[in-house]
Amino acid sequence: MKEMSQNNRRYYLSEFSLYDGDHFVTFNIVDIATDKITVAITNEGKISVCAFDLKTNDKGLYFEYGVYSEKIAVDAFEQIEEDKGNGKLY
Repeated sequence: MKEMSQNNRRYYLSEFSLYDGDHFVTFNIVDIATDKITVAITNEGKISVCAFDLKTNDKGLYFEYGVYSEKIAVDAFEQIEEDKGNGKLY
């Protein structure tokens, strides 16, 4: 198993939800590198894992998702807290 860098550890399993006009799509960061981001996407009960090119603008790092190339900022993701006592995520 590859070693996770400190930058990856900061974002690992961070979550972001996007309302696409019909329903919510949830993204969880699985891996992040200098030029790519890999996210688990939950959309209408289906989960897929996809890699996207990272881009930069004046607001920071982002990737584009969907038909309309919705810009999703990496800094918009929130860290999922882990209860250290029982290992549950909430």
